[in-house]
Amino acid sequence: LVQEAAMRPSVGRWRIIIIEDADRLTAYTDAPADALLKALEEPTPRTVWMLCAPSLEDVIVTIRSRSRHVRLRTPPVEAVADLLQRRDGVDPAMALYAARAAQSHVGLARRLARDEQARIRRRDVIAMATKIQGVGDAIGAAADLAQIADEESSASGAERDAAERARLMETLGADPTARTQPPHIRSQLAALEREQKMRATRYGRDVVDRALVDLTSVYRDALVLRLGSDVDLVNPDAIEKVRALGGVFTPEQLLAAMDAINEARDRINANVPPLLALEAMALQLRVPRDLGV
Repeated sequence: LVQEAAMRPSVGRWRIIIIEDADRLTAYTDAPADALLKALEEPTPRTVWMLCAPSLEDVIVTIRSRSRHVRLRTPPVEAVADLLQRRDGVDPAMALYAARAAQSHVGLARRLARDEQARIRRRDVIAMATKIQGVGDAIGAAADLAQIADEESSASGAERDAAERARLMETLGADPTARTQPPHIRSQLAALEREQKMRATRYGRDVVDRALVDLTSVYRDALVLRLGSDVDLVNPDAIEKVRALGGVFTPEQLLAAMDAINEARDRINANVPPLLALEAMALQLRVPRDLGV
């Protein structure tokens, strides 16, 4: 990208390069961030870099200090639901459910609206909040979350990985039916496999993080009801579970539960094995008795 940015645009007046998830430039090594920093320090006249991140603080300070900051607000639930109806032809009731459940994240809302399995997985995650009673339940819930991540990661990556391998073999002029490949081709394939493995690991952690955000929303809704706040619920479809949690936990305990979930997210992001972080979290989410929901 840095080499491409140095070239003069051939079609329009400007070359615009968009980097999604700019907060992950240092996820595995500092090399991508170092290369980008050099390009930002010595910008080419006709290139504009657009870096996207969840928040300004998520971007490393050396890049942040050399950028112009544009903050975008989260769109209202109604606006996301309207977009799903107009752009994707989603039913109004489903669009509103998906927008609310995704907490106005357009991409996640679209996925929930169109993928029944995604909705089922989310309901299963929500149900965990009222089912973790003993140590065995906590360990089982953690294992279930880890398994969901593994299954989604495998399902989403298998076809794409095979297509990338076939494309690379074709580019290198290699025979895909050969039992062994020349050394220079083997090295290229090994590099591709390492990249695919890192991507699968990152995707699996993203799946876990998304599930933990959904789980947090249940405790958030219970706290809203407990305090009588005039705020819309994220999970009105799971109101019985939300009320049950609000009935057995004090506001302080609900906040402690959300802190435990956020701590698990931070640990996983810091490369703690997800299963260990999830088990430690689940042990802190145990309910005192069977809530019957």
